[in-house]
Amino acid sequence: MNVLQENKAQLLEERMLQFSFDVIAITKVIAASPENKIITGQLIRSATSIGANYTEANNAASRQDFRNKIFIAKKEAAETRYWLRLFAKLNDVPHTGTLINECSELLFILQKIVSTLKNGK
Repeated sequence: MNVLQENKAQLLEERMLQFSFDVIAITKVIAASPENKIITGQLIRSATSIGANYTEANNAASRQDFRNKIFIAKKEAAETRYWLRLFAKLNDVPHTGTLINECSELLFILQKIVSTLKNGK
Protein backbone atom coordinates (compact mmCIF):
# COMPACT_ATOMS: atom_id res chain seq x y z
CA MET A 1 0.00 0.00 0.00
CA ASN A 2 1.45 3.37 -0.96
CA VAL A 3 1.30 6.53 1.17
CA LEU A 4 -1.80 7.92 -0.58
CA GLN A 5 -3.66 4.64 -0.09
CA GLU A 6 -2.59 4.52 3.55
CA ASN A 7 -3.88 8.07 4.12
CA LYS A 8 -7.21 7.23 2.47
CA ALA A 9 -7.48 4.07 4.55
CA GLN A 10 -6.75 6.02 7.75
CA LEU A 11 -9.31 8.68 6.86
CA LEU A 12 -11.94 6.03 6.18
CA GLU A 13 -11.09 4.29 9.46
CA GLU A 14 -11.57 7.57 11.31
CA ARG A 15 -14.86 8.16 9.51
CA MET A 16 -16.06 4.71 10.56
CA LEU A 17 -14.93 5.32 14.13
CA GLN A 18 -16.88 8.59 14.21
CA PHE A 19 -19.91 6.82 12.76
CA SER A 20 -19.73 4.20 15.53
CA PHE A 21 -19.45 6.94 18.14
CA ASP A 22 -22.43 8.81 16.67
CA VAL A 23 -24.57 5.67 16.62
CA ILE A 24 -23.77 4.95 20.26
CA ALA A 25 -24.51 8.58 21.19
CA ILE A 26 -27.88 8.60 19.46
CA THR A 27 -29.00 5.44 21.23
CA LYS A 28 -28.41 7.04 24.63
CA VAL A 29 -31.22 9.57 24.21
CA ILE A 30 -34.16 7.17 23.84
CA ALA A 31 -36.52 5.56 26.29
CA ALA A 32 -35.38 2.20 27.63
CA SER A 33 -38.25 0.04 26.36
CA PRO A 34 -37.82 -3.70 25.74
CA GLU A 35 -37.96 -3.11 21.94
CA ASN A 36 -35.42 -0.32 22.05
CA LYS A 37 -33.06 -2.43 24.14
CA ILE A 38 -33.04 -5.16 21.48
CA ILE A 39 -32.80 -2.77 18.55
CA THR A 40 -30.08 -0.60 20.05
CA GLY A 41 -28.05 -3.66 21.00
CA GLN A 42 -28.20 -4.97 17.43
CA LEU A 43 -27.56 -1.49 16.03
CA ILE A 44 -24.50 -0.87 18.17
CA ARG A 45 -23.05 -4.32 17.45
CA SER A 46 -23.41 -3.99 13.68
CA ALA A 47 -22.34 -0.31 13.53
CA THR A 48 -19.15 -0.88 15.50
CA SER A 49 -18.39 -4.01 13.52
CA ILE A 50 -18.09 -2.03 10.27
CA GLY A 51 -14.99 -0.15 11.37
CA ALA A 52 -13.56 -3.08 13.31
CA ASN A 53 -13.66 -5.31 10.22
CA TYR A 54 -12.32 -2.56 8.00
CA THR A 55 -9.42 -2.06 10.41
CA GLU A 56 -8.76 -5.80 10.40
CA ALA A 57 -8.83 -5.79 6.59
CA ASN A 58 -6.16 -3.10 6.52
CA ASN A 59 -3.98 -5.38 8.62
CA ALA A 60 -4.81 -8.55 6.72
CA ALA A 61 -2.27 -11.33 6.31
CA SER A 62 -3.26 -12.00 2.70
CA ARG A 63 -5.34 -10.67 -0.17
CA GLN A 64 -8.00 -13.29 0.59
CA ASP A 65 -8.08 -12.25 4.24
CA PHE A 66 -8.47 -8.62 3.12
CA ARG A 67 -11.31 -9.56 0.78
CA ASN A 68 -13.12 -11.53 3.51
CA LYS A 69 -12.91 -8.72 6.07
CA ILE A 70 -14.05 -6.07 3.57
CA PHE A 71 -17.00 -8.25 2.59
CA ILE A 72 -17.95 -8.68 6.26
CA ALA A 73 -17.68 -4.91 6.81
CA LYS A 74 -20.00 -4.38 3.82
CA LYS A 75 -22.53 -6.87 5.20
CA GLU A 76 -22.41 -5.16 8.59
CA ALA A 77 -23.01 -1.78 6.94
CA ALA A 78 -26.09 -3.15 5.18
CA GLU A 79 -27.36 -4.60 8.47
CA THR A 80 -26.66 -1.34 10.29
CA ARG A 81 -28.66 0.62 7.74
CA TYR A 82 -31.60 -1.72 8.37
CA TRP A 83 -31.39 -1.26 12.16
CA LEU A 84 -31.03 2.50 11.78
CA ARG A 85 -34.14 2.66 9.62
CA LEU A 86 -36.10 0.63 12.17
CA PHE A 87 -34.70 2.74 15.01
CA ALA A 88 -35.83 5.90 13.17
CA LYS A 89 -39.35 4.52 12.65
CA LEU A 90 -39.73 3.74 16.35
CA ASN A 91 -38.03 6.81 17.82
CA ASP A 92 -38.24 10.49 17.00
CA VAL A 93 -34.56 11.33 17.42
CA PRO A 94 -32.86 14.19 15.55
CA HIS A 95 -30.04 13.35 13.14
CA THR A 96 -31.10 9.75 12.55
CA GLY A 97 -31.52 10.57 8.85
CA THR A 98 -27.97 11.90 8.76
CA LEU A 99 -26.71 8.61 10.21
CA ILE A 100 -28.71 6.61 7.68
CA ASN A 101 -27.13 8.68 4.89
CA GLU A 102 -23.65 8.21 6.32
CA CYS A 103 -24.22 4.48 6.61
CA SER A 104 -25.39 4.39 2.99
CA GLU A 105 -22.22 6.20 1.92
CA LEU A 106 -20.03 3.78 3.87
CA LEU A 107 -21.91 0.89 2.31
CA PHE A 108 -21.33 2.38 -1.15
CA ILE A 109 -17.60 2.80 -0.47
CA LEU A 110 -17.27 -0.77 0.78
CA GLN A 111 -19.26 -2.06 -2.22
CA LYS A 112 -16.87 -0.20 -4.51
CA ILE A 113 -13.91 -1.88 -2.79
CA VAL A 114 -15.58 -5.29 -3.13
CA SER A 115 -16.33 -4.65 -6.83
CA THR A 116 -12.73 -3.58 -7.45
CA LEU A 117 -11.49 -6.76 -5.78
CA LYS A 118 -13.83 -8.90 -7.88
CA ASN A 119 -12.52 -7.22 -11.03
CA GLY A 120 -8.99 -8.20 -10.01
CA LYS A 121 -7.61 -4.71 -9.55
